[in-house]
Amino acid sequence: HTLLRFPETRLGRLLLCHSREAMLELCDDYDDAQREFYFDRNPELFPYVLHFYHTGKLHVMAELCVFSFSQEIEYWGINEFFIDSCCSYSYHGRKVEPEQEKWDEQSDQESTTSSFDEILAFYNDASKFDGQPLGNFRRQLWLALDNPGYSVLSRVFSVLSILVVLGSIITMCLNSLPDFQIPDSQGNPGEDPRFEIVEHFGIAWFTFELVARFAVAPDFFKFFKNALNLIDLMSIVPFYITLVVNLVVESTPTLANLGRVAQVLRLMRIFRILKLARHSTGLRSLGATLKYSYKEVGLLLLYLSVGISIFSVVAYTIEKEENEGLATIPACWWWATVSMTTVGYGDVVPETTAGKLTASACILAGILVVVLPITLIFNKFSHFYRRQKQLESAMRSCDFGDGMKEVPSVNLRDYYAHKVKSLMASLTNMSRSSPSELSLNDSLH
Repeated sequence: HTLLRFPETRLGRLLLCHSREAMLELCDDYDDAQREFYFDRNPELFPYVLHFYHTGKLHVMAELCVFSFSQEIEYWGINEFFIDSCCSYSYHGRKVEPEQEKWDEQSDQESTTSSFDEILAFYNDASKFDGQPLGNFRRQLWLALDNPGYSVLSRVFSVLSILVVLGSIITMCLNSLPDFQIPDSQGNPGEDPRFEIVEHFGIAWFTFELVARFAVAPDFFKFFKNALNLIDLMSIVPFYITLVVNLVVESTPTLANLGRVAQVLRLMRIFRILKLARHSTGLRSLGATLKYSYKEVGLLLLYLSVGISIFSVVAYTIEKEENEGLATIPACWWWATVSMTTVGYGDVVPETTAGKLTASACILAGILVVVLPITLIFNKFSHFYRRQKQLESAMRSCDFGDGMKEVPSVNLRDYYAHKVKSLMASLTNMSRSSPSELSLNDSLH
């Protein structure tokens, strides 16, 4: 009578068996003389199973691993749905904890796979030099120019490039100070000749660097698809455009307005700081994080937009008659944006008590909104940083001194295991349906 309360469980189905063969399908052995059933399972867990039949509620065995407990109750045909409320929270919490660590494991596996694919692309590019005139020499130059830290030559070249970039940025900053500006014939502030020399030397170096990389590139068509090469190009284009504009203005005075274009282009020199990404693993990882975190960034902007819209209207309703700075909704948008992003310029502040309470809520909401997507973005940054470090380490271990002899050192076992695990996981998700879930579904129907 006790077992028949749950006929869909293993023991409940055992009562409906009328032959020894049917019984042995549900138990491991049966003794006709003693009329005893034998189950090759954990004996310490069975009191919990027996208690379930008496009370209809299942309690969790704390001494047993949560996944072992899950397998045991699945064997007995008892669904997790019957776990009592006193144990349910702890049980599901323990079961979810490993999922919280899955991101790190998944990131490591993705790092292995992605790094392996990039290494193969790197190895394929290096093999294109074989059979070309001066192929081995060009390959060594390509490795030295495109892979900082590959050799002593590449380290020296990298240090020189960094010094030139920093010198160019420092020169541009110093040139904005009045003490270093020299008036021209018309009394307008002009650039110090010493700074012009530094600027021309920097442009010459950047041009040489880009031309040299292009000359030894394994694939000319793919050269400018690389974001770092586009940054190198953009760092020198403004100078040459400015040079052409100045020549046109001097020859055609009616086009004097083009001089303003030249001034704007000169300010674009600040983007040369992005050239440091070629020599910095952190900057390249940051760029990859921003590229692949557009969903999280979009979510952050959405949250901010909703908050700004709400608090700007509330502040306008409260302060429009008391505060001239918040007399229009667009002005309130500016105030809400500054407050939610915790910048707090203080140029516009509420004056009423209700307005101050609204401002407090706006600031607190801004802190929560900004913090929410940060963890997701940081996890992606950690993933890309680890992948970039692995890629650089593998590239530096490749030896092409006497031509292509061996494939770079990579962990093929991890790569193959990740691919097989991904395939099995996708197949499992398509056909997953445990016996206990089927039993519960049948009982509900």
